[in-house]
Amino acid sequence: MAALISRVGKRLRRIIQRPGSVELTRYEALLPAVEKLEPELEKLSDEELTERAGKVRESTGFGDDQLVEVCALGREAARRALGERAFDVQVLGTMGLLTGHVVQMETGEGKTLAGALAAAGYALRGKRAHVVTVNDYLARRDAEWMGPVYALLGVSVGWVEPAHSREDRKEAYAKEVTYGAVAEIGFDVLRDRLVTREEDLVQPAPEVAIVDEADSVLVDEARVPLVMAGSIDHSDADEEVANIVRRLRLGLHYETDSDGRNAWLTTAGASVVEKSLGGIDLYGDSGSDRLAAVNVALHAHALLTRDVDYLVRDGKVQLINAARGRVAELQRWPDGLQAAVEAKEQVTATDHGEILDSITVQALLARYPEVAGMTGTAVAVAEQLREFYKLEVAVIPPNTPNVREDLADRIFASPSQKLRAIEEEVRTVHETGRPILVGTQDVAESEELAEKLAKVGLESIVLNARNDAEEAAIIAEAGKKGAVTVSTQMAGRGTDIRLGGTDGESREEVVELGGLHVIGTARYPSSRLDGQLRGRSGRQGDPGSAIFFASLNDELVLSNAPDIPEGIDSDEETGEITDPAALRQINHAQRVAEGVDLEIHRNTWRYTRLIERQRGDLLAHRDKVLRTTLAAEELEKAQPEKFAELKEKLDDEARLEQISREVLLYHLDQLWSDHLAYLTDVRESIHLRALARETPLDEFHRAAIPEFHKIIPEAATRAAKTLEEAEITDDGIDLADAGVRRANTTWTYLVHDNPFDSDFEQTVKKVRSMIRRK
Repeated sequence: MAALISRVGKRLRRIIQRPGSVELTRYEALLPAVEKLEPELEKLSDEELTERAGKVRESTGFGDDQLVEVCALGREAARRALGERAFDVQVLGTMGLLTGHVVQMETGEGKTLAGALAAAGYALRGKRAHVVTVNDYLARRDAEWMGPVYALLGVSVGWVEPAHSREDRKEAYAKEVTYGAVAEIGFDVLRDRLVTREEDLVQPAPEVAIVDEADSVLVDEARVPLVMAGSIDHSDADEEVANIVRRLRLGLHYETDSDGRNAWLTTAGASVVEKSLGGIDLYGDSGSDRLAAVNVALHAHALLTRDVDYLVRDGKVQLINAARGRVAELQRWPDGLQAAVEAKEQVTATDHGEILDSITVQALLARYPEVAGMTGTAVAVAEQLREFYKLEVAVIPPNTPNVREDLADRIFASPSQKLRAIEEEVRTVHETGRPILVGTQDVAESEELAEKLAKVGLESIVLNARNDAEEAAIIAEAGKKGAVTVSTQMAGRGTDIRLGGTDGESREEVVELGGLHVIGTARYPSSRLDGQLRGRSGRQGDPGSAIFFASLNDELVLSNAPDIPEGIDSDEETGEITDPAALRQINHAQRVAEGVDLEIHRNTWRYTRLIERQRGDLLAHRDKVLRTTLAAEELEKAQPEKFAELKEKLDDEARLEQISREVLLYHLDQLWSDHLAYLTDVRESIHLRALARETPLDEFHRAAIPEFHKIIPEAATRAAKTLEEAEITDDGIDLADAGVRRANTTWTYLVHDNPFDSDFEQTVKKVRSMIRRK
């Protein structure tokens, strides 16, 4: 009876406290069977263990018996290879992953091992698994760290990273388990879509994806499409306009909206710009070209902040991934904006080009027939995971109860008063010897805080986008006695903070002092990010505490809930606010921000869903061209005499087919690129349709569908024309001379979608400057 009551209680707690969570009773019932196999497996030699794992491959189906066998084998392999016996909660996590769920496991509970055992389990079922990480460091670290476990199970493992050549990538993807950052895997998909020889493909058909930091990858990253661009020439940044805009002043010459997403010239600003440009009319036909340059320069000047949105390092503008506080390697804004920021910062202009292809993270993961994931904060986005990925969350209980003390937020009237209180908090806690981790919002804030702490004799180690290459070593030592670490976004850092540091020398003393103390300098736009920062303290039952400081003038509040209720008083001396209404206002602002992000995700998917369907149809045709003789057949039919001449000169059926293939694929790819550019233009203007009470999304579809259907026949027509006009020599055709020129360098774009505002509101913002001018 007691056991029944316990089970009912667990179920009720999950229903009440954990919406979107999977019932774990089935998995918990299998744990005794996993444990029962341990003595038997311990007696096996390494070779016998590998052989037994191989027998799983011979199984038909994958029921509970196979689930138990895989988990028991994995536990024994980890014990031998790593000296770590997987906890029951890690086994539960492995089971959740092997049955296609997102498992929520708290920080420090061993997600890396659970993910590796699940990946091995999929491999033993004959399915190739990609373990998708948030950065390249974690991909290599986890593949190498878990390598001995995979070896004992007879499973091959590899990883991909930016430095890898095409052959390195082919070799890595040929393994049964491949680790890679989501961007790296995504860009390999995009690069494969541009190859002209079948043997140049690096990725096999996708089968299983296990996503680490699943909420970050599947929710946060889903708002940023991965875009591949090809180099054409140097960008033509308008330096004259940049110099003019640099002199404009907020409130006098231009204004911005409260959420910092739009900027526009005032009447006075437009007059200044027109006079500086020689008396042109920006809003007349003659000034339309300069108006576009002015708008993009104003965006760069007013809305993008150095050391917050980007760094200037080694003479280059480098974007910062706001979700992770890291430099977004090889990423840039769409060309006009990138060039405008480079002109603003007076650095050398980089090449610009055209978009060749793009893919959203959601579409990337949709390629895999089976998807699972793991993270410490999944419940908060359970509804999104279900809505966008049809994934359910399995909440895994901690191995040891969490005893971290989450202190009440301290709220202040102004950011400066808040900063003084943070300094005092750091000083007071540091005097006790407890290690401290301070989580900031951006690079500029982390460096400002570190400087202020240094002035009062508190030396700290700073972790931000400037030194993210050393992050693992910095984080690993953040638990040492007396350590003060200041870091930007901690999500996806992937390294545990062990009390006492990596050597554990002062562990017992730090435990006695109360463990790691975490300080948040402001609430994040998402409660998940708050939870991720708090979760750095109190790992595996360690003592610890966490506290957030906030201000009613923080960016979160000003952007999302600026209308502060009247009557909220603060302490005259410290500026601290104890009125509960202040906390309600901050919580409200955070909920609004979360709503913004959700709507951005939804709207991105609404518009890209049609594009993904079109891309799928085109890729099917492209794949047929790549793998068959279709191109040669079509060109011979369209240009029989020219084709016969080429055939006579070459006297080589296989080279002939390849030339035909390259010509047709070039035009297919070029037309797809043109189609993407067309759709971008449509998106830019589609909101004007709201003024006519038309539905913008319907109008987008109406414009996109007929244009897409022209691509395949037009590619065939252009390919035939290329063959008709090409000069045929004894060596065949000089493809470059015939106009078949592909980009020789590529890079990635960082694209921000801003569909939160209603269509009507976006329209108003776009025409507001013109209305004011009139």
